[in-house]
Amino acid sequence: MSMLSIHNIKKSFGTTEVLKDVSINVSKGDVIAILGPSGSGKTTLLRCLNFLETADGGEMVFDGERFPFQNVSKKDIHRIRNKTAFVFQNYNLFQNKTALQNVTEGLIVARRMPKEQAEEIGKAMLDKVGLSDRYHHYPSQLSGGQQQRVGIARALATNPEIIYFDEPTSALDPELIGEVLDVMRQLANEGMTMLVVTHELGFAKNVSNHVIFMDSGVIVEENSSREFFEHPQEERTKAFISHIDRKS
Repeated sequence: MSMLSIHNIKKSFGTTEVLKDVSINVSKGDVIAILGPSGSGKTTLLRCLNFLETADGGEMVFDGERFPFQNVSKKDIHRIRNKTAFVFQNYNLFQNKTALQNVTEGLIVARRMPKEQAEEIGKAMLDKVGLSDRYHHYPSQLSGGQQQRVGIARALATNPEIIYFDEPTSALDPELIGEVLDVMRQLANEGMTMLVVTHELGFAKNVSNHVIFMDSGVIVEENSSREFFEHPQEERTKAFISHIDRKS
């Protein structure tokens, strides 16, 4: 049984249809890579799943409960967000707070956790992403890769059932990409369920177990990672893979 199912999600901005009846299924422990050219709807899909954007139609089934996108209540959005976490492309850290404070802020403010308990969790999560020596550093004192790892630690601190990653390495210098992907690979090995919008074909090939390829607001092709790369079915998929391979 799927942990998360999305049925016929739709989203338009003005007269532009960005998502056209997209449906996906996510099982516990899945690492799903979502690939596609810019403007294909990948990021909008993730943002709708976490209610950072409001979808125009469709429904979500999460942990056996149905939530129609168009009239989901604020209370239900809060419940869903308590089970999920989001890692942003541009980190979204508070510049006036330390790495540790960035990780603990949501626990203390949103979840009303005692500060001592939140700091214990925060330090454990920063340790997990390799930042045990950066608790008290501000974002301006951290590299892009370190900032993104703080973002991942913040996501992990809430003990989510699923983490959404929106192009987590696209804002990074090439030499910093590996340190973020290593953390994500470790999480995958530990069984964390992840939906990852990415251009990193190596991650999609070697870490994800399932690949979705989107273009123009629809799913063009999806398959197990191995089948997707070894035996792509659609001409559009083949063209995309060869184009990205040439660039990398």
